[in-house]
Amino acid sequence: MKKIANLFIVALVGSLFVLSGCNQEQKEEAEGVKVKKEIYLQLYSVRDDIKANYQATIDTVAKAGYTGVEAAGYNEGLFYGMAPADFKKSIEDAGLEVLSSHTGHPLAENVKDTNWDEVWKWWDTAIQAHKDAGMKYLVVAWIPTPKTLADLQAYCDYFNKIGEKCNAAGIRFGYHNHNFEFTEIEGEMMYDYMLKNTDPAKVFFQMDVYWVVRGGQSPVDYFNTYPGRFEILHIKDNKELGQSGMVGFDAIFRNIDKAGTKNIVVEVEKYSGTPFEGIKESYNYLANADYVKASYK
Repeated sequence: MKKIANLFIVALVGSLFVLSGCNQEQKEEAEGVKVKKEIYLQLYSVRDDIKANYQATIDTVAKAGYTGVEAAGYNEGLFYGMAPADFKKSIEDAGLEVLSSHTGHPLAENVKDTNWDEVWKWWDTAIQAHKDAGMKYLVVAWIPTPKTLADLQAYCDYFNKIGEKCNAAGIRFGYHNHNFEFTEIEGEMMYDYMLKNTDPAKVFFQMDVYWVVRGGQSPVDYFNTYPGRFEILHIKDNKELGQSGMVGFDAIFRNIDKAGTKNIVVEVEKYSGTPFEGIKESYNYLANADYVKASYK
């Protein structure tokens, strides 16, 4: 009798496990995704909503399925007006991870006029704030277009030094492109020059695949020519992912191992509907794509 009772309990637990699995599967189907994937969101995608209601927006990002966030609101030691530890807590309380941040401090218009004492003081404050916020990566999102190759070399040297400082703090330093980097300065393609003249141990490149395509180039060609340099990819389209047909996401992801990519970050700058609909549609696009792995770590 005891043996029969034990068998009954085992069967009951097994049934509950199966039902639980079915419920989870139904939940995922209801959310429109095949499987949960490690995908981060650049918070610039929801910039207006963040200004209106910060925490509600962060909670919505979590509900959309994202793993964590890349910040775009650093200013003078604060993130979105919060102390670094408070920002970190607000993200983690929503069940998300703090991955990275966009910030930067351009040199003087005439690079030779740069006040280096002020520049390094700014970076010491910024790097400490990013460390306190739990950032794993710190990314410069933009620089003024250099006028000469000497100015561009000055930025490469500048980035190497920032990268050295970030390494000492346990943070990786990178540069995020737009499309102006795919023009020539004194016969040199700007993006290629930066890749060749920065130290891979100190500087990685956060390739924005959409802007590479808009610059008339192939992300995959860059993966092949500069393997291992692209630790984070910005996955972006004209609006929601897959909306324009311009970007060959399948080719990008099928060749991603050559890039050295460890994390993918979605950015949606323009929308067909609301920003929340746009970020959810973009998450689903990647979650349902067979060629996108669950994780790249």
